[in-house]
Amino acid sequence: MLIDTVKTTPFTDQRPGTSGLRKKVKVFQEPHYLENYIAGIFLTLGEKAVKGETLVLGGDGRYFNREAIQIIIKMALAYGFGRIMVAKDGILSTPATSCVIRKHKALGGIILSASHNPGGKDGDFGIKYNISNGGPAPEKITESIFAASKTITEYKIAHLPDFPLDEIETFVLESGQEVAVFDGISDYVELMEDLFDFNLLKQAIKAGLKLKYDALHAVTSPYAKRIFEIELGAPEGSVINADPLPDFGGGHPDPNLTYAKELVGIMNGKDAPDLGAASDGDGDRNMILGKNFFVSPSDSLAVITANYGVAKAYKDGLFGIARSMPTSLAVDKVAEKLGLNVYETPTGWKFFGNLMDADKVTICGEESFGTGSNHVREKDGIWAILFWLNILASTKKSVAEIVKDHWAKFGRNYYSRHDYEAVDTSVANTMMENLRKQLADLKGQIFGDYQVAFADDFSYTDPIDGSVSEHQGIRVIFTDGSRIVYRISGTGTVGATIRIYLEKYEPDINKQDLEVQSALQSLAQIALELSQISKLSGKEKPDIIV
Repeated sequence: MLIDTVKTTPFTDQRPGTSGLRKKVKVFQEPHYLENYIAGIFLTLGEKAVKGETLVLGGDGRYFNREAIQIIIKMALAYGFGRIMVAKDGILSTPATSCVIRKHKALGGIILSASHNPGGKDGDFGIKYNISNGGPAPEKITESIFAASKTITEYKIAHLPDFPLDEIETFVLESGQEVAVFDGISDYVELMEDLFDFNLLKQAIKAGLKLKYDALHAVTSPYAKRIFEIELGAPEGSVINADPLPDFGGGHPDPNLTYAKELVGIMNGKDAPDLGAASDGDGDRNMILGKNFFVSPSDSLAVITANYGVAKAYKDGLFGIARSMPTSLAVDKVAEKLGLNVYETPTGWKFFGNLMDADKVTICGEESFGTGSNHVREKDGIWAILFWLNILASTKKSVAEIVKDHWAKFGRNYYSRHDYEAVDTSVANTMMENLRKQLADLKGQIFGDYQVAFADDFSYTDPIDGSVSEHQGIRVIFTDGSRIVYRISGTGTVGATIRIYLEKYEPDINKQDLEVQSALQSLAQIALELSQISKLSGKEKPDIIV
């Protein structure tokens, strides 16, 4: 096998995010751009450490997925990996990648995805490295990868023809190294069968429980068809938009009320099924809908936790719960009654990994439509949907009844997120800095019916390894427990996304029937007043409200 050494120039653009690198497809297509970052991964790991090891590789099928896979295979061989496991057709969801890494004891895996961002030749592309526990690389590794990409002057790549990806086959090279094209679906399906009672779900569907799942032309298409229609026997057509496409059919693969319009229309229609659900580009997010009823991600996390015993894998109890700081406190109310610890972390699934590895938590979630458990080290959209199916099958109640019963027992956390997208990065940073300057003076201030108990810039110390993550979001906490949280999201590729989170707790069942935005209107006005976001950004209203 001939190995070429290619001269290159270091990264000079803005830093990658801590969860990996996301840019426009056209940026990744620039000479050596993809290769620089991949070389940064391999150099960070160390050539001695990767020699003879297994690397898992796949992506969400977006534009440039196949071309990138061929480059990465050849580079991985050049840097000494013994076995590269590549998913058939290059299709491998993020939770399935975690599953495969763990099952096959791989050194790690490379996921090609920009998650819920748009695809196509003018869309976004991304790369993320997951470590041997199946979870996203921690910050110390992503920082090292970025540092390497800034200093690299050459990289190695094997001089080989492209490998066919459309059939399951193992290619053994003269060097003894292997490229194994494998079924990216089966390991994940087997794991789901271990966690949930598929016979119970089959019987419920046969008895009339109806499901509509929107794959949004993204990576979960083959997984959903296999699980819901083949394994569980849901009628053909229960999974819609079920062909993975490089441009996601021209849509936005983000499972929310704005982008999953077809599913929302079905669930608000006269003949709506019992459960509506969707997942995102790489399969780690989920949205849950009932008939004319939307379940917020935070409520979904709380309901799943409260009903953990219906799923066979969790009948013996839970270690604990973890949620990201911006996520609603609804699950905290459940954990308190169950006698479980709740860990509040920064946004990013990697922060849950240490807690799960140390058996501190079983179920965890983020407000951005991400829910999961310790079965893998990523959030998992289909897992959450199967859990909801399990709850429906066990309780014989509707989605709305389940959630309203939950509110009656635990109280209702009115909760919403307001997104201001593609804001100039300097404007976003100015807004956050202005807020930081106000923090010390906010305590005790009164805004209408609300008095500030305290305000801070959230910092997290990992209870397992002691690492510290600062500036993770600004919190304004009121004396009645209501909250306003400000964060800059790192998931976009144009400018910055400012996210404002609003939350108000209502324990009285007789006062829980307000529309969400109406209940939060006063808090929203306070949030605008404190941040001056409209004045700074020029945006009169959020781009997305969820």
